[in-house]
Amino acid sequence: MFQTILVAGASRGIGLAVAEHLAPQTQRLLAVSRTPALAGEWLAADLATLAGVEQVAAAIAQDPLDALLYMGGTWETDAFTPQYQFATCTDADIERVITVNLLAPIRLVKALLPALHRSENPKIVFMGALSGRDNFPGREVANTASKFGLRGVVHALREELRSQQIGVTVINPGNVGTPEVLADLAADGLLGGQAMPLEDLLRIIDCVLSLSRATCIKEIDVPAMLGTGA
Repeated sequence: MFQTILVAGASRGIGLAVAEHLAPQTQRLLAVSRTPALAGEWLAADLATLAGVEQVAAAIAQDPLDALLYMGGTWETDAFTPQYQFATCTDADIERVITVNLLAPIRLVKALLPALHRSENPKIVFMGALSGRDNFPGREVANTASKFGLRGVVHALREELRSQQIGVTVINPGNVGTPEVLADLAADGLLGGQAMPLEDLLRIIDCVLSLSRATCIKEIDVPAMLGTGA
């Protein structure tokens, strides 16, 4: 049984599934999102702002934090569809994607390090994407840049936190079979091929969280068997 877990981006998609999966195993699961989360203890916070990050740190207070799972993410308008065009992306769109996908997780880790230090086996897990891997045929410039950057964050944190034995992992899936993704694939509105089962992703997260403090998995690439791979 975990004491405290924080799931960022817990109102829908992968974040919601992760929160629902981990809540029965956790004394306190803090579900962070802007819109209502259906599992755990919902904290309404916008992590794209410093105020939102500070709000989360205040909610954790003096609790030990066993795991920080940053499952949130966003992408440009029309991303992963044939309609996407970089030339028509607005500056606001680009800034939003970089802020949510890259700047927010960096700020959140920094703010929650004291709580992670109080855990007996602390873990940090980021949800990346195959679009952040070399040679992936993605065209979404801001999203791809942010996912490449997130991998860099993990590699740097691995060295920074190695002596403190805080595990840092980024999981890079292709399409994941959330209800939203399956609906888009069925309507031929999403590129990338077949989705991996959501249950498989949850098993991977279980594995990462179950590892001892002596072990760290930095990066896991998970293409669907019939999806676009890296």
